[in-house]
Amino acid sequence: MKDEQMGRSHDLKSIPPEPLTLEGAYILHQMVRLRWRELKACEANRRSREIAAASELLAQHEARPGGQSALFALLGHKGDAMLIHFRRSLGELREAQMQWTRLGLWDFCEYTSSYLSVVEIGLYEASLRLYAELAAEGIAPGSEPWKERVTAETARQREAMASRLWPEIPARPYVCFYPMDKRRGESRNWYQVPIEQRQAMMREHGIIGRKYAGLVTQIISGSIGLDNFEWGVDLFADDPLVFKKLVYEMRFDEASAVYGAFGEFYTGIRMRPAELAQLL
Repeated sequence: MKDEQMGRSHDLKSIPPEPLTLEGAYILHQMVRLRWRELKACEANRRSREIAAASELLAQHEARPGGQSALFALLGHKGDAMLIHFRRSLGELREAQMQWTRLGLWDFCEYTSSYLSVVEIGLYEASLRLYAELAAEGIAPGSEPWKERVTAETARQREAMASRLWPEIPARPYVCFYPMDKRRGESRNWYQVPIEQRQAMMREHGIIGRKYAGLVTQIISGSIGLDNFEWGVDLFADDPLVFKKLVYEMRFDEASAVYGAFGEFYTGIRMRPAELAQLL
């Protein structure tokens, strides 16, 4: 029995360090600042026409099947507005961006930041379970049987999680967006932690998130190779205090307290097409 356990431990050490992931909708955040002096100096009829054209485009994007857009008025110095686009391809995302930059109103806007990512669901538990089964069967990582089983598992998970991979932008009035990394420093490196330990930490992290089910809608997106951070986090809620409570509580779990590194936070209030004139 001891030899069998040692052999199994050896097999598990050879499994891939990365969990399987599922990817869905591409997401673009555009943070912009209005050049208020120029906008106020603009001839009134032209200003009204530009606002009407922007309102019409926003209404079209909000109602678009297969990927929507939404506009949020930002608070603070980081910008005046944030556009969030969900699309099925980078090409569609690029077209959404260009439709806004073609507007006459864009002449009065300038970027303060942007962020590109893709909806991501990490399959830590399913990956460990599958990797252990394959190791027990003596199937080598990277072999054709291994690839076939991985493909079958990801296809099953993708079908089960389709609604999470291709979400609509929640209709809630408040949003909090921030990018984040896992630390890769000399003393703490997330990517050198064994996958079993990372899975346990992410389970603890998820338990806290589930406590806020019904109060907040969370959409996690991956941005490794796409932008400067590794993930983007969008939180949508009816009460903005939920953002503070959720993020604060998560700071105490090991995945965040030891390995989390965060970028700038953007908090906004949703603006519907009919409210765009009020914003401007």
